[in-house]
Amino acid sequence: MLEESPSDSSVDDPILLGNLPIDIALPNETLSAIFDQLSPAALSVLSRVSQRFRAVAERALYASISITDALSESSPVPFKTLRCCQTLFAHRHLANGAKKLHIRWQSRSSSQSLNHLAPALQALRDALYNLAALESLELGLGPANILNEAGVHILERIIDGCAFPNLRQCAFSADWAKGSPPYSNILAAFLTAHPSLRQLRLSDHHGPVSLPPEALPHLSSFRGSPDAAASILPGRPVTVLALVGQDSDVTRVNLPRMAHTSVPLHQLDLSAMSVRPVLLQNVSAILPGVRVLKVKLALRHTLHYALSGITSPRPPSMALDTRTPPKSCLCVPRGTPHAYLCEGYGFPPGTSGS
Repeated sequence: MLEESPSDSSVDDPILLGNLPIDIALPNETLSAIFDQLSPAALSVLSRVSQRFRAVAERALYASISITDALSESSPVPFKTLRCCQTLFAHRHLANGAKKLHIRWQSRSSSQSLNHLAPALQALRDALYNLAALESLELGLGPANILNEAGVHILERIIDGCAFPNLRQCAFSADWAKGSPPYSNILAAFLTAHPSLRQLRLSDHHGPVSLPPEALPHLSSFRGSPDAAASILPGRPVTVLALVGQDSDVTRVNLPRMAHTSVPLHQLDLSAMSVRPVLLQNVSAILPGVRVLKVKLALRHTLHYALSGITSPRPPSMALDTRTPPKSCLCVPRGTPHAYLCEGYGFPPGTSGS
């Protein structure tokens, strides 16, 4: 039981557990289990209690890293990323315990220069080489690839040669503009070298990914462009798919390839694009096993037509559940376990399909 020192003692007196200060009485394993449940703000405070608390708190802080740098004309350098990566590179014991690294750069300036980003990019590359225990990696490098003139995608320059034996989740993205360097076989080599991946997001990859059949044997979730999905899904146990881009990017060539997963595809998220009725009809015909479909309809006046084209293995009638807000309507086929979440543009309550 925790016992506080007498009320007339100074605030600098140690917290006692029995007759011993708490940072001596508890083993490191117990402290780590406690600290793992605390917020970064609380860990920051605890790191100032004692040298032992500092060591344990720092390990907990750097085990799960999530950084967002807002880049602007007055602050063009991603200082949070730079300082964190320099710390990981300088202190190997912190790098060895890092399991999650999520970095996102958001640019608010049109006059960004790659010179402002170069030190942080180099520090990030140096740090990644030491993160052998990493399980989740997300890199959203904002304008870095637009400013990149090396001919190789900026993310490929960062990850080339990295190895994370325990990697389960991976997400890569960067702002895109005409003339930006595309991904190359470096990305394919990276994915092939990480068979433990379960979840993958490639938000700015607009073409197919050339992978050997044995790559990504455990992949269960993918988010990316239709062409990328059509090249990655066949033969792999993907049950959750989210597509980005335009609905016109989904064609009668790439959509059938998405149906060739090794297990049934159960969830399809199309909410990142404005969907026209013809795509819903194609989805219902080619992916009949989908149980959850999330869409954002492009045309407010074609709700009836759009929903009447959706079928399931047991053709149901469609009905809008008007208990949900008009802009987020749950469409439930009667008599089946299938459900479709349709995010529209103010459809009138009570509208229903045939």
